[in-house]
Amino acid sequence: MTELRNSLSDEEMAEQAEAGEPEKGRWSQVEQLLALIADRVARLEYVTILANSGSKGKKPTPPEPIARPGAKAKRPKSKLSESSAETLFQLINGGAA
Repeated sequence: MTELRNSLSDEEMAEQAEAGEPEKGRWSQVEQLLALIADRVARLEYVTILANSGSKGKKPTPPEPIARPGAKAKRPKSKLSESSAETLFQLINGGAA
């Protein structure tokens, strides 16, 4: 993916930049490291807020990492429905035999 992005012409790069999709553009090592630092600072801020807030208050959502070139966003975790939970409970307790 990096090789494909690096082979784009300047016009194609400008077109992608105007489309508002920076993750499709070229990133230097400095930009990769800067995104990593930004992600870690956001995570530290999140953990600090959790550590210093009361247990009864609403908890903030974890920060999303900055999109990197060629990296797909993580799929959201699926929720376990009541019927799925019951089936899983039966399987764990030997109900599948």
